[in-house]
Order: sequence, then structure tokens, then C-alpha cells
Amino acid sequence: MESISLKLERNFLEAIKKIMKKHNYITKTEFIRESIRDKIRSLEEKEILGDKNIMSQIALSEKNIKKGKIKEFKY
Repeated sequence: MESISLKLERNFLEAIKKIMKKHNYITKTEFIRESIRDKIRSLEEKEILGDKNIMSQIALSEKNIKKGKIKEFKY
């Protein structure tokens, strides 16, 4: 695992500490890691939603599943 250094403004750090306490985060590292994962997930979802071709394929598959033309995948 690689370490990084991060500098934050005091008021930003205080806001993070309040949120951490409210949501029972033990360490800043835990909070920051989860925040980064959430951001990555959000960006990936935006990419998928932005790709109309993929979305139309998903919609068509869902219709075919409902009509019984194809079986739903279990993964």
C-alpha cells in the first residue's frame, strides 16, 4: 500500500471531523478512503449513464426479461 500526504485547511478539517463523529468513523484514513471510493463510483456511473448506447441496451434487456424472452442473469 502506498502512502500519500494531504494538506487541508483547518475549517475543512473541522467539518470532516464533525461528519466523522456524526457517522461513527474511527479514523480520517477510513473516512477519506470511503469518500474516494464513493467519488470513483459516482464518476463511473456518470460515464455509464452518459453512454446512451449502453443505456438503450440495458433498457432493451430489461424489457426482454420482463417479457420472458430471456432469463435474468444471476451473478
